[in-house]
Amino acid sequence: MSALRPRILVIDDEPQIHRFLGPALDAAGYDPLRADGGQEGLRGIALWSPDAVVLDLGLPDMDGKAVLEKARAFYDGPILILSARDREIEKIEALDRGANDYVEKPFGVGELLARLRVALRQRAATQAPVGPIRAGAVELDLEKRLVTRDGAVVKVSPREYEVLARLAMGRGKVLTHKELLTSVWGPAHMHDTQYLRVFVGQLRQKLEADPAHPKILLTEPGVGYRFIAD
Repeated sequence: MSALRPRILVIDDEPQIHRFLGPALDAAGYDPLRADGGQEGLRGIALWSPDAVVLDLGLPDMDGKAVLEKARAFYDGPILILSARDREIEKIEALDRGANDYVEKPFGVGELLARLRVALRQRAATQAPVGPIRAGAVELDLEKRLVTRDGAVVKVSPREYEVLARLAMGRGKVLTHKELLTSVWGPAHMHDTQYLRVFVGQLRQKLEADPAHPKILLTEPGVGYRFIAD
């Protein structure tokens, strides 16, 4: 992350978005940068190396998903999607192409800033030395492949561990059903979402204080899951 104020590049063609989001980012301690189209946004990412990017899907010169795909060829920082497209398939496509999170238009600045903080913490965590990942009373030691709750070892199956570890390493990032299924079960099972429901349900029974109202393993309806770390 930048030594001074983190730089956030907002790629959006709507002037009103920049008018209220720029000052909000500034007030929150960020250095807002602006691009009004996809090509300008890609040049801005290459030129400024921002700490995070907020990207609108509906751009005048190219589709936002194409911008995302081109950006991911050279940029590994957080990318948050802004979109008025509320179809689940749009969100899933963007996440599968490398977005860290998404916020639907119209949106509250508070929600966007919260998701931005999560994405920046995730980036910082991936750059830090590997250590235990904590979420309340739960701790996951990736080096020892050990899961504990309130200091007591939790017995999880190898497959449960793989699901949990994959989610925990995301540290707040939404992981789509396809991404999880492909990484844990393989490409042949990318559509078997019932596998995930079963294993996430089992993990909640073992890790959550109230499995019916989870605080650690959260569902993004129709999209996937996210792990909320401390």
